[in-house]
Amino acid sequence: MDEARFPDFTPSGNAAVNPDLYDVENRAIDPDGVLLRAMQELAPWVGKTIVDLGCGTGHWLAMYTEEAAEVVGVEPDPALLEVAGQHATTARVVAGSAEHLPLPDRSVDVVHARFAYFFPPGCDAGLREVLRVLSPGGRLVVVDNDQRHGEFAELLASSPFAVPQGRAEVTDRWWAERGAQRREVMSAWSFATRADLENVLRMEFPAAVADPWLARHPDATGLSYGYVLFAIGPPA
Repeated sequence: MDEARFPDFTPSGNAAVNPDLYDVENRAIDPDGVLLRAMQELAPWVGKTIVDLGCGTGHWLAMYTEEAAEVVGVEPDPALLEVAGQHATTARVVAGSAEHLPLPDRSVDVVHARFAYFFPPGCDAGLREVLRVLSPGGRLVVVDNDQRHGEFAELLASSPFAVPQGRAEVTDRWWAERGAQRREVMSAWSFATRADLENVLRMEFPAAVADPWLARHPDATGLSYGYVLFAIGPPA
């Protein structure tokens, strides 16, 4: 039903399957705050209206409410939408998707999309919709995996879920053609326990990929993780 309502919606293979473990993963992200600082530099949200597009379990919404004037989580998955509403009581959580934002024109200052919808090519409809709701001077910041750098990228390359060879170049070119700013950020995952790392890697990757990496890194409780950020706003 929701796939028909939001035709751009594809259920996630992590948050939708195991939302509690996905929150464990979220807590491990970016322990030194380098990714967060880069996002803030590309599009400050202090005192502004911010939308978390594809907010999933709502893990990040509470953080935004500490500084933003208004926080809106948009999520097409009805199960995750309910979880997000429970987690982020100070944010507004609404059903929607990249192609179908239930928001007025020029009503939002910042939109964040972490690993949601924007997997070029074929994303123009969602981009048009996001640009519609952004106010003059507003910005969309997309957080994507760096397919080239970091230990997580090495795992991705070994995975049957890996993007096709050359996909990173396709993504870079698609955003460049639309005038987006691109920034690379090297960060990390840092888990409280070894068991958390093992469980998350086995959620994100098949055992044939996760288990050999874990065997080669018997003492690891984290790994290096590269991100690529793309930032774009409406035409002047």
